[in-house]
Amino acid sequence: MVAVIPEAATATSTSAAPTDLSWESCPEQNDTQQASAQQKEAASRLECATLKVPLDYRHPDGRKIDIAISRLASEDSAKRRGILLTNPGGPGAPGLHYPALLAAAGLPKSVLDTYDVIGFDTRGVGRSTPVTCDLTKSQQQRGAFPAYTRSAADVTREAAYARTIAKQCATSRSSWMLPHATTANIARDMDSIRTALGESKLSYLGASYGTRLGAVYATLFPRHGDRIVLDSNLGPGGYARTAFRMFARGMHDRFPDFAAYAAKHPEYGLGRTPGQVTSMYYKLAARLDANPVGATDGMQFRGLTFERLYSDASLPSLAKAWQTLDQGKPVPPSAPLNDETENTAAARHYVVCADSRWSRSLPAYQHAAAVDRLRYPMLGGSTGSITPCAFWPRKGIEKQVTINDHGPSNVLMVQNERDPGTPLASAKALRHAFGERARMVTADQGGHGVYPFGSNTCANDATTAFLTTGHRPSTDLACKAEPAT
Repeated sequence: MVAVIPEAATATSTSAAPTDLSWESCPEQNDTQQASAQQKEAASRLECATLKVPLDYRHPDGRKIDIAISRLASEDSAKRRGILLTNPGGPGAPGLHYPALLAAAGLPKSVLDTYDVIGFDTRGVGRSTPVTCDLTKSQQQRGAFPAYTRSAADVTREAAYARTIAKQCATSRSSWMLPHATTANIARDMDSIRTALGESKLSYLGASYGTRLGAVYATLFPRHGDRIVLDSNLGPGGYARTAFRMFARGMHDRFPDFAAYAAKHPEYGLGRTPGQVTSMYYKLAARLDANPVGATDGMQFRGLTFERLYSDASLPSLAKAWQTLDQGKPVPPSAPLNDETENTAAARHYVVCADSRWSRSLPAYQHAAAVDRLRYPMLGGSTGSITPCAFWPRKGIEKQVTINDHGPSNVLMVQNERDPGTPLASAKALRHAFGERARMVTADQGGHGVYPFGSNTCANDATTAFLTTGHRPSTDLACKAEPAT
């Protein structure tokens, strides 16, 4: 039976009066020139403000940090229900302009009328007291994954690199943020935003890592959540070591979609059957491991492939990138490296490494890499290996929040069946942890992200109905595949 319980003692819920925020035009994004007309129109209506919150909620009168928030206000006061906080994922991804992106991507007018859509840069990110690890460009180019390992000795070599990154973070000018850049504290920041806006409850739409953030908020503040939508779900442990290893499972689940696409387009020269395309993957990876082409090595190739499996719209560019590499040419970098990309990478380390206890045992990583390399050979030799989290300083970090079924039945999970970033197996584990608090809608499609970016009408309509009317499916709902338009 689902019971509503008081907020946990560590949640530090308050009944403070609303804050008199100073709203003004939002700063332009770095990629404003590439924004669509719809996104520019939505951005022109976006307002921004800065909220002061405690660095450490255990000491609310102590040091304060900035949280940058945005608001895309409802234009229909008669239909307005409240606020819809949003998070695009990450951790480390800026969220200040996310409401405008959602509006431009097709967030239904009925949802935009129902809520003031709220975005924010999470603590440590963008305009919210940003953190750094002083990462060099070459360190940023390595991406989020460890080098691909083929032996225990490879894992030992990777450990030296991981230790270096952890030390850089721990000795950076923002190292004072290390114990406090946790998902639990970001959830508390969300509740501070709710209070500042004078709302008794908040609704929420979070994707990818945002599902972990939403799950933690729903656990810490069960009475303050209204309608909670979690899209593309991490397991109940969040970005723990288990989830990191699951990336290899996700790539295994999703890759056949790309293999089928490439086989249907022989003009790329990657193979005429899915099996031949799969063989091409291993051929390119082996060649680039031995002899990198320009700036592209084997691990960058694996990371590029994984990243572009996130969307069906990216499959043509992925096929073209493979074709380019097969012709002996380098693939141009997808984005320039700058202070923003360094901050994103650093903030990811801060949150992922602080959120859970990562093993400090080198043999444990050597064993995991060996197992995953056999089980999921496309990526397992990387994601099973060691990361900077193994060397992360633990002093002052609170215990991880455990997701449970205590609270109102107000969570809707939406999930693609073949998601490379957050595999279906992870979503099922979170669904089990929530018990009767949640219902889950699964869509028979691939890619990372369902709402509102996906094309499955069944899943999109179920999500819109929940956000606008509160109606959820009485049982978990499986949405069939729909023809591509």
